[in-house]
Amino acid sequence: MSTGHFRRTHQQSRRALKAAPQAAPRHCYPGAVLLKVVAVWHVLVSMALVGLILMHSGRETGLGGMGFTPQSQGGTHIVERNLTRLTIVVGLLFFANTVLLFHLLK
Repeated sequence: MSTGHFRRTHQQSRRALKAAPQAAPRHCYPGAVLLKVVAVWHVLVSMALVGLILMHSGRETGLGGMGFTPQSQGGTHIVERNLTRLTIVVGLLFFANTVLLFHLLK
């Protein structure tokens, strides 16, 4: 085989590589998987927050009206206080998750 034949074959293969379509990257940017996970977590936290807020209500409704607590005032007060604490924690999680989503989408 001559050197000219090798040069032509090499040039043809280089042209074929240049003409071949490049495979699209699997993710458009590095944080795509993290964004999906945080978005799903945001939906779950928001549904939990809505549920907890709906459990809070006036004096005759809410947890006491739904039958989740004993009829005595002491039991209702403790459960309502714990519900308030849980709502605050989930609200803070929602806020932190919203800030994280903002920075991921920026």
